[in-house]
Amino acid sequence: MINELLLVASLILIFGSTILAYVWFGKVGLYAMTVISTITANIECLIMVNAFGMEQTLGNVFFAATFLITDILSENHSKKDADRAVMLGVFTNIFFIIASQSWMLFTPSESDWVMPAITQVFSNTPRMMLSSLIVYAVSQFLDVRLYHLWWRITEKKCGSHRGFLWVRNNGSTLISQMINTVLFTLFAFFGTYDAPTLLSIMLSSYVIFIVTSLCDTPVIYLARKLKEQNKIPE
Repeated sequence: MINELLLVASLILIFGSTILAYVWFGKVGLYAMTVISTITANIECLIMVNAFGMEQTLGNVFFAATFLITDILSENHSKKDADRAVMLGVFTNIFFIIASQSWMLFTPSESDWVMPAITQVFSNTPRMMLSSLIVYAVSQFLDVRLYHLWWRITEKKCGSHRGFLWVRNNGSTLISQMINTVLFTLFAFFGTYDAPTLLSIMLSSYVIFIVTSLCDTPVIYLARKLKEQNKIPE
């Protein structure tokens, strides 16, 4: 039960921190959370946990936060701002891959105690990180475009620019996260786990993404309300 409680607490912490960063720093805060989420998810996705009866990677919640961020930027600002967040995430991925791999090129001193642990963790991550980079770019750019496609559809349907926010939020995120789940699992774990385990990772990851997508809907409504009340700094 402890894993379940920790995952729920993580979701509240991450989504809550995203809103606080937005309120305190505006778009810059969301860009900062993109960097934090990208780096943390790249590390956490190496950890497998059992929760809610499923085996899953721990990075799922932080990956979900990046979709919330681009949706807020799309809703409250512009497609260009959302694309900028995606590019920032791509840059962060590339930088982190290069930096983390460079650490292992150094010869540690005799008093060093951390290099064996660093090597054990990060020597196995180039494939994982490259997979994350490719899948992140594909799914996030798709999410932004789907968001604005749904926006045009819902605006035409109801004649309102504001209506059906929940449709464009979930309609874009659930589709793009399905692509994200399938591609990342295949790129990162194919040949490492057997087919049943791969399928289990896909299903559990996507279930988590469905839950986080539904949970982030009130958050994006809150973000829009705060923007309309002029509580977000420019």
